[in-house]
Amino acid sequence: MTSPPGLLVSAPSSGSGKTTVMLGLLRAFAEDGLTVQPFKSGPDYIDPAFHRAAAGRGSFNLDTWAMHRGLLATIAARAEGADLIVAEGSMGLYDGVATQGESGWGSSAETAALLGWPVLLVLDVGGQAQSAAATALGFARYRDDLPFAGVILNRVASPRHERLARLGMERVGLPVLGALPRQGDLTLPERHLGLIQAVEHPDLDEAIAAYAAFLRAHSDLAAIRTAAAKADVSRSPSALPPPPAQRIALAQDEAFSFVYPHLLESWRVAGAEILPFSPLTDEAPDPTADIVWLPGGYPELHAGRLAAAGRFHEGLRAHAETRPVHGECGGYMALGQALVDKHGQSHPMAGLLGLVTSYEKRKLHLGYRQARLTAPIPGFGVGARLRGHEFHYSTILEQPDAPLAKVADADGAAVAETGSHRGRVTGSFFHLIAEAGG
Repeated sequence: MTSPPGLLVSAPSSGSGKTTVMLGLLRAFAEDGLTVQPFKSGPDYIDPAFHRAAAGRGSFNLDTWAMHRGLLATIAARAEGADLIVAEGSMGLYDGVATQGESGWGSSAETAALLGWPVLLVLDVGGQAQSAAATALGFARYRDDLPFAGVILNRVASPRHERLARLGMERVGLPVLGALPRQGDLTLPERHLGLIQAVEHPDLDEAIAAYAAFLRAHSDLAAIRTAAAKADVSRSPSALPPPPAQRIALAQDEAFSFVYPHLLESWRVAGAEILPFSPLTDEAPDPTADIVWLPGGYPELHAGRLAAAGRFHEGLRAHAETRPVHGECGGYMALGQALVDKHGQSHPMAGLLGLVTSYEKRKLHLGYRQARLTAPIPGFGVGARLRGHEFHYSTILEQPDAPLAKVADADGAAVAETGSHRGRVTGSFFHLIAEAGG
């Protein structure tokens, strides 16, 4: 099948303003009556919720390191029925890892080239003028097979600054599709994992509407839409990952929200029933559920409330007596014995695993993960090879239970965060993206 026309918003580096542009474009096109399908290139699990808020349509991750081409094609095909695709890159356009994964090295450029989406480069021109054209030209020419839509100049200081920057782009033949004045109030609040969660933003809709007005006033929306290109996504589509069970009790609140949208979609498409519950409001999982799944999130910010959530803990323990319980990252920590907050205070958790973690001395754990299971988890048996991503600042103080998997980074180097299993309870620090080579 042929998908709607699309483009990918990227930048030379993080912090260049591509998220502001992305959200503004999504909302502006939606305001114009278009059905816009958002995507996120790479493993970021926060941005898709912002995309949904801006476009009114679910956003999905596309990951050339963790996903094989059939799965990429299947997820890209979720755009069927849309008028336009707008995807957002991660980090810099060509940034990835050193060792090739399922379809590439995980860069946004690979996603754009594979799916035929021209790149709209958001370029921070602060502190430079014509010289910005040399940067843009390098990004446009670095890869011959990468379609290039043009440039949006960001953080323009004055009309004179804009004229000089445009002159440089004209000299190298790169279209300027927008010039955004420097405006300090168009930033979203951040936390150590990036943006705060969409559900935490006090005035998210108002903020996105402001981005749309800003983009409408300072960019050529018609030219941007015209630059989008259709992609052929018919290549060897494959099934979405299977659901781990028929009835899934899924923790969903500000402490537990990091689960990849394509996994939830695959569970629903397969007919599984998702039963959300909130540990923060001391809700127990549905007692009729086949499994309990605790996603990642920010349990460290709510450790006191989680420690006091007696009904939640009792429900988990009762479920674990007869049926599986699985936790990812923050969910894994909540299943452990204790969580030490940044002030050094220890908070008791569910105690279904012996894991003790601490935020008193933060240490970054970041990167892709490949795992071979040494114990089953819901949906996958012993020996299954999984691809995922890990991003947290907690330190393991105790991890006494049997390891869940042999885990390595993208280059094959072993990591200490092997996950754990005890009885029917399992947990890992990596967020599952896909089964390797499936």
